[in-house]
Amino acid sequence: MTKKSNPKVKAAAFSICGAFTLAAIKLVVAFFSGSMAVMASAIDSLLDILMSGVNFMAIRHAEQPPDQSHPFGHGKYETLATLFQALVISGSGGWIIYESIVRLSQNNALENIDQGIGVLAFSAIVSWFIASYLSKVAKETDSSALEADSLHFRMDIYSNLGLMAGLLMVRWFNISWLDPALSILVASYILHEALQLIKRSLTDILDHELPDEIQQQVHQLISNHSGPLAGYHGLRTRRAGSLKIMDFHLEVCKDMSVAEAHALADSLEKKIEKEIPGANVIIHIEPCPVEDCPGVENCEIGKSRVPRRFQEH
Repeated sequence: MTKKSNPKVKAAAFSICGAFTLAAIKLVVAFFSGSMAVMASAIDSLLDILMSGVNFMAIRHAEQPPDQSHPFGHGKYETLATLFQALVISGSGGWIIYESIVRLSQNNALENIDQGIGVLAFSAIVSWFIASYLSKVAKETDSSALEADSLHFRMDIYSNLGLMAGLLMVRWFNISWLDPALSILVASYILHEALQLIKRSLTDILDHELPDEIQQQVHQLISNHSGPLAGYHGLRTRRAGSLKIMDFHLEVCKDMSVAEAHALADSLEKKIEKEIPGANVIIHIEPCPVEDCPGVENCEIGKSRVPRRFQEH
């Protein structure tokens, strides 16, 4: 698959175009209306452009095949992009809170509120389409960078709707402090979500094990695999972008030839990689520790098709 036709690269490019369009419209309206709510949303869209651009470059690098310097591939470019997005989102949230507090102290009146309401409504609709598309591709490709980008656009939806409600209240009841007050609430939500992104990206960078459901899926695939498997142990897992790296020790009958044991391990690797998208599996073969081996044909352990043990080491 070429980079041009890669769905992850296409989604990242689409995100840049959408963010650029929204930012341009919001900046114009914010300048004429003086609304801190619209300005906050405009700044957020400018950051969307930056982060979507980083996503685009990171995904292009992450999709490169393994080489001599990067034998496990380049998947952690995506993780770094996710961390970068989270840090930028945190900074934008802090800036919005600061500017909103300044506006509260100055109690500035708003002009052209109707324009602000209109652009926020339009922005919420466009952000919904972008977020839905990014979320769809993120799930299909298991991309953490696209998932983070999708989350940011979903945050735009909620923030735009909330800020639009605030401007409506200002218009109907002339409560000028409500605009910056709601901006502070939205920024606080943004900071909360950013912390979740930071936590997830650090988890991948520090090679935290894959979720329990994936490890259980691996266990079931080994248990149900046809062949004289005596057991397995030492399952280790980690993530590098969309790549799920795992290795374990597979116990086989000591009477099996090297070729037979290799063929068994190879078929199991292919089965796991087929059932778990993005899996990269390495199996180390070990002889069954049972001292009185009855042979492959008479092995009750192998016939049970259930690995004898599941240990960490």
